[in-house]
Amino acid sequence: MDVFEAIQKRRSVRTWERKPVEEEKLDQVLEAARLAPSARNMQEWRLVVVRDAELRRRLIEAANGQDFVGQAPVVIAACAIKTDHVMSCGHPSHLLDLAIAVDHMTLAARELELGTCWIGAFKQEEVREVLDIPESVEVVALLPMGYPLKWPDARPRKPKSDLVRYDGWSV
Repeated sequence: MDVFEAIQKRRSVRTWERKPVEEEKLDQVLEAARLAPSARNMQEWRLVVVRDAELRRRLIEAANGQDFVGQAPVVIAACAIKTDHVMSCGHPSHLLDLAIAVDHMTLAARELELGTCWIGAFKQEEVREVLDIPESVEVVALLPMGYPLKWPDARPRKPKSDLVRYDGWSV
């Protein structure tokens, strides 16, 4: 599968087979994140890989009761260790850096026939408590991952003509 096929076939998966993710595949997904670009190439983020069943169960409540989060065989908490750098465009770099790293993981996972679902709906303090993450570290996203019970159908997307402007904003 090439990258364009992985992009086309990526889905938000919320049902999982009861099958563990092989260490080799998990390592490949984590390597994809490691290779992601970041502001100043600082990689001021860390990934907490959660495989323990009890910790995953506790993450369900921290993720606002989303059962599928804890039912995935792996959950990755994407965390920023520094949040004070603001790029000259005015955006905090940690959010963009982790978005790129998580997206790399979602595409690598799809290549490996693993499903993911990017989660931003969670309680920061509860996730920190469950995973023993220091208060100075910001949890930016949760990424449940595993073998899909069923691949969801594609969701509709707006046409490119609604989303893209050339040589300026005006049409």
